[in-house]
Amino acid sequence: MQNLEPILIFIRVAEMGSFTRAADSLGIQKGRASTAVRRLEEDVGVRLLHRTTRSVQLTEDGRAFHTRARDVLADVDELHSMFAGESAALRGRLRIDLPTEMARTTIVPALPDFLARHPELEVELSSTDRQVDLVQEGFDCVLRIGPIGDETLVARRLGRLRMVNAASPAYLARQGIPRSIDDLRQKRHRTIHYNRKLGAEPYGWEYPDGAGGTYATLPLAGVLQVNSVQTYEAAGLAGLGLIQAALIGVRQHLEAGTLVEIMPDLRPEPLDVSLVVAHRKNLSRRVRAFMDWTESVLSPYLE
Repeated sequence: MQNLEPILIFIRVAEMGSFTRAADSLGIQKGRASTAVRRLEEDVGVRLLHRTTRSVQLTEDGRAFHTRARDVLADVDELHSMFAGESAALRGRLRIDLPTEMARTTIVPALPDFLARHPELEVELSSTDRQVDLVQEGFDCVLRIGPIGDETLVARRLGRLRMVNAASPAYLARQGIPRSIDDLRQKRHRTIHYNRKLGAEPYGWEYPDGAGGTYATLPLAGVLQVNSVQTYEAAGLAGLGLIQAALIGVRQHLEAGTLVEIMPDLRPEPLDVSLVVAHRKNLSRRVRAFMDWTESVLSPYLE
């Protein structure tokens, strides 16, 4: 085999289960991906993939080849940078996924600095509030808030995201300023319910419950349930109810006075923030550089 591109294409097709999605993620035509994998199979002398009109799956030989091929590509990437030193230019494509609000308010505004330091990098940035599949969707690294939910992934915990209770000035003028959990019970305050799955049971209003770092939830009425972080904050700004949000997302609104922090001594539990990769072995320099940079950008908002 004259170069490693067919192996890279094969790995992406195998992990994404689709020639079309793999080709899109690599920025090439589907026909080129299909040809590359077919020629790779001819070179190694076995069929690596089962192809149907609905799916693409690894054969037994393909699974063995895929495991070894990943190691080979990782070793080659490490070999290329072996004598380069940390000051050498980073090259190649970096495919990242971030929570939407964190991307909008914090990472993207700081991104020009990172790209100025590494002008030869090509960054593909996805932003979504769902949990993407690193392997199936071909991501090098994702930023996760809350539980990881997959023991096969490798997580680098950055810290815990500070949370605040907030409401709009209009809501507080209308309903009064709650100063305790009893106020929430007695004054008939309302909250905005956030849930990724609409129609699910609301989480309730979270608050610290005595010593020992434990937290409890108070069922609180609400006229609106949303499944988007941006819509959740917009509903709070519109005066539809109280919200509990990450400081990193609402900081500008608090500074501008369009939201007001309430009950600062009863903030909800901070959320774990982690950078997650699929494999620890021979993590590329570009991924390590992005992870280090992201940690420095987020550090003011973590505890």
